[in-house]
Amino acid sequence: MTFRHRLTGEPGPIRNRPGRRPSTVALAITAALTLAACSSTGGAPRSSDDGNSAGVADTPAATIAMITHEVPGDTFWDLVRKGAEAAAAKDNIELRYSADPEAPNQANLVQSAIDSKVDGIAVTLAKPDAMAPAVETATAAGIPVVAFNSGYDSWKDMGVQQYFGQDETIAGQAAGARLTTDGARKTLCIIQEQGAVSLEARCAGVRRGFTGGSTEILNVNSKDMPSVESTITAKLQQDPTIDHVIALAAPIALTAVQSTVNAGSDATIVTFDTNAALVDAIESGDVAWAIDQQPYLQGYLAIDSLWLYLNNGNTIGGGTPVLTGPAFIDSTNIDAVAEYARNGTR
Repeated sequence: MTFRHRLTGEPGPIRNRPGRRPSTVALAITAALTLAACSSTGGAPRSSDDGNSAGVADTPAATIAMITHEVPGDTFWDLVRKGAEAAAAKDNIELRYSADPEAPNQANLVQSAIDSKVDGIAVTLAKPDAMAPAVETATAAGIPVVAFNSGYDSWKDMGVQQYFGQDETIAGQAAGARLTTDGARKTLCIIQEQGAVSLEARCAGVRRGFTGGSTEILNVNSKDMPSVESTITAKLQQDPTIDHVIALAAPIALTAVQSTVNAGSDATIVTFDTNAALVDAIESGDVAWAIDQQPYLQGYLAIDSLWLYLNNGNTIGGGTPVLTGPAFIDSTNIDAVAEYARNGTR
């Protein structure tokens, strides 16, 4: 799937940075956009060699904080961070990554970034109401803020400059329509973090798009994976009419595979998002398909967009979200993705 991003030259609060070389900036911007088409916490960037080196921009060094709602152990965020690191390495950016799954703590991390006078902030908005005051403080301090991954319906009202991700409702509807085509009759949609707006929008979209039967929602706690497995197992044992389980993250899908074994269930597992193990599961047939929102690209664009803004006043998307998904990955195209997944970038 190809996504076209519209680059505009809107005026903005460009900081005076001595030593800028306009011709070099222009060349670096071209390289950035060409690349764009194509977990742990802490501050120091990690070194990585994923074959995506594009040289280093000859622009002044800047510091950008990336703050997510990552749950420890969720490999989705490793992909986001790798994309962010690739952009930071190319753009002469010091990347400060931190995360907390609890919204008040995530907001505190944003405030810490403000206090340390970073040049830009990239943030996820899984629980927008809790994040709004910190985002407002950042914008009031003149720090450009972009959002990605979560907060599709809220980012603009919060004063955030740009957004990179997928429309989760549309993605859910696409999944629901695919389930209908697959002949599903009763589906179980698993939310691993209750109250996360993007996850709730996915399951709501599934319900809207699935016209072949009924959809039930099951809430689990992804911070306790053994309980996730036992909860899904118990549900499948309780209701043997469930023929499809739709997970909202790769680790949950892989756990659901084991739960079907435990429960003696023939339910088909499908999911949102991928990692290397999930790609293996699609190849083996344990998981039928996945919806890919390209987390590496989300992390990359979030950092690269701030570099573009700081050095050339550019914004991407013309005031609308820049979509990175959804796209289906299944047995028909898994070979095209597998190599990248095993390199840790898909």
